[in-house]
Amino acid sequence: MLIEQSFFDSLSDEIRRRILVLLLKQGELCVCELHYALDMPQPKISRHLAVLREADTLVMRREGTWIYYRIHSQLPLWAYKLLESMSHGVADSPAYIEDAKRLEMMPNRPARCCA
Repeated sequence: MLIEQSFFDSLSDEIRRRILVLLLKQGELCVCELHYALDMPQPKISRHLAVLREADTLVMRREGTWIYYRIHSQLPLWAYKLLESMSHGVADSPAYIEDAKRLEMMPNRPARCCA
């Protein structure tokens, strides 16, 4: 159940906003893809993913050794619209453009069989 304060607190960090924008554009990404796209240590990415998961903004699924994240399907419409608006608002920002470019260039991205 989404608690508004946790949701807004989770948006206060730029790394978490960058993760959310990538997930909005891609639908679902594994931790390794987020690590590569954001060019940050995997433990740091995992810590931010945990914050977003605890705020009920993201859900995860495990497929073998891979862990995939996506926007929670039960996110209230107002929260989803806020994320979409945020994504549109930062579309021309250098960090977000670079994240998308790095992800696009990632070699050996994991295949999705059950997304």
